[in-house]
Amino acid sequence: MARQTARSERTPRSCATGVCDPQRSQGLKAPAPKGKHALVTLKGPGVFLAAQVSKQGGNTDLTFVNLDIDGRNVTSLSFAAADNLGLTEHNPYGITLLKGNAVDTFTIGFPSPLRFERELKLSVTVNEMGVVQILANVIHGAV
Repeated sequence: MARQTARSERTPRSCATGVCDPQRSQGLKAPAPKGKHALVTLKGPGVFLAAQVSKQGGNTDLTFVNLDIDGRNVTSLSFAAADNLGLTEHNPYGITLLKGNAVDTFTIGFPSPLRFERELKLSVTVNEMGVVQILANVIHGAV
């Protein structure tokens, strides 16, 4: 009986038409006192697809969401700034703030996936009192 060859042994893997091995990585800080908090850190190489950061509590919205890829800052914007800039509806910029009764959600998702070689880091800088919790999700894949 002939041995059946697996696809990976026959042809090299190609993810040119999509992202290989998509997954979600989550981070939580509860409570979230003033200061910088790393929520999700991923080692590369990989592909960033989207992220969300939900904040419960706080009364000034001066909590900044920071996305750094390979040591370069991609996003650093507070919940208040996103609201003031009108990023509260779907837009081509890639950042949207969704305001709720008790929880506000900051989303990041660009038209094209962003590749990282060494590291992706999603963090927050809390500059307000009373933040009960911050929950982050990053959707990413392999290259």
